[in-house]
Amino acid sequence: MGTGTVSHVITARFDALDLSGPWEAALDRLDKADAVTRLWDRDHTIVQPDPEECADRFGWLDVIADSTRRWPEWARLADELSDEVDHVLVVGMGGSSLFPEVLAETFDAGDGFPNLSVIDTTDPAAVERIAADHPVGSTAYVVSSKSGSTIETRSHLTYLWDRDPDPSHFVVVTDPGSALEQLARDRGFRHVAHGVPEIGGRYSALSAFGLVPAALMGLDGTDLLDAADEASAVLGPDTPVTEHLGCQLGALMAVAAQQGRDRLTFLIDERFATFGLWIEQLIAESTGKHGVGILPVVGERADAPDPGSRLYVVLGDGHDGPLPGPSVRLTVEEPADLGAQVFLWEFATAVAGVVLGINPFDQPDVEAAKKLARSVLDGGGDAPPTPEESSIDAALDLVGEGDALVVAAFVDPALEPDLQAARHALGRRAGVPTTLGLGPRFLHSTGQLHKGGPDRIVMVQVLGTDPTDVGIPGGTYTFSQLKHAQADGDLAAVAQAGKRVVRVPLDELLAAGRTG
Repeated sequence: MGTGTVSHVITARFDALDLSGPWEAALDRLDKADAVTRLWDRDHTIVQPDPEECADRFGWLDVIADSTRRWPEWARLADELSDEVDHVLVVGMGGSSLFPEVLAETFDAGDGFPNLSVIDTTDPAAVERIAADHPVGSTAYVVSSKSGSTIETRSHLTYLWDRDPDPSHFVVVTDPGSALEQLARDRGFRHVAHGVPEIGGRYSALSAFGLVPAALMGLDGTDLLDAADEASAVLGPDTPVTEHLGCQLGALMAVAAQQGRDRLTFLIDERFATFGLWIEQLIAESTGKHGVGILPVVGERADAPDPGSRLYVVLGDGHDGPLPGPSVRLTVEEPADLGAQVFLWEFATAVAGVVLGINPFDQPDVEAAKKLARSVLDGGGDAPPTPEESSIDAALDLVGEGDALVVAAFVDPALEPDLQAARHALGRRAGVPTTLGLGPRFLHSTGQLHKGGPDRIVMVQVLGTDPTDVGIPGGTYTFSQLKHAQADGDLAAVAQAGKRVVRVPLDELLAAGRTG
């Protein structure tokens, strides 16, 4: 057992239990390797000898100061738009949309500022509904993509521009020199905010990708940045490993996974429950590769099955009672303290990568599903065959001791409550931890771990039918075709990676939730 108190915004209590010995040994190795100083010095050799996709991925360490300097610019933009629109719609995927989603669900819009929403689905019914909820003329669009080429984001932009071709309503967040920036310049969009090229998407919450949306909904982003800055200061290069919560947390996550407790189970305060969406991507995409990985489990109760496979994390008032395994309890006094949690978890995840011996900044398996989906859309010879559906019983027959069950659902997000019920019912039936991913969102998040992590998951995929479709102006495919191609591509990519995956009928899955 140990307690670390660093500052009022990051206070932790550790109950390592049977992990105490391996944890202390990992911290000793980090100390001898001078890990904290080397991370702050952007020394890629603490992660891997090769600098590729590593040496240029440390920009998150000093983005707080950069965003603080740029905040007045974003706040002025927000003041201008607040007089013109009632809604802001963030158009993005993964690291470009998940933290804005946290902000939209955690904070109320400022007085006189527009409400913020996110579109990150290719389900045609959802696309049509979201568009209808954001009237032309009173909506501003924040189109976010680091690369500027994200297929979902570009498809959404094409669709929304066709509805509302007013450049004053469009704001772009992208890395300098991207094709999306050029498009914005050509069309005369209202504003282009640059991301930091030295930050990967999942580490970009405290950059323009997270803070431009914060500004537009009328938040005081300096509260988030001040909390993050305080965390950054006390997790700095002069803090010894034995007092460094980033090292302590990261090392415990990693050794738990090495000891078979690789289901990092979050019990999150209801006030900021959607923070789990952001943290899922950060941990799964950073650690799930080369046959190792940590599976973040969000949305299960403390008494969910198989406690022996879990390390528990309590955020804020997420759980008061005892826990059936080793745990970490992190104090979060108010929502603005999420800025500190962002920096803490970024540092801890980087440290976990060091302990696990993998690069926490790359995503080597993400591209596989994208290529296969593109082959489906293009009708190429590399396109996977249309998969056949099986049954839930057949899927559960694949589940063994120590596994987890992943429900991957390419459906209208309005079905999420029913999918959650089905997920929990199947978990109780199989006696294993479960997760739920909505497609295509999870392709930019936990999808990396599904393909590159350890063979300790069984994926159950469902694909919703589309009674109506929505076209993409000027395109060669519709949103329904895009969604189906992404589902087929991901199913094939998971199978090609040697993982267990079954597609089951949506109705059968939902029925399991009603009867379970």
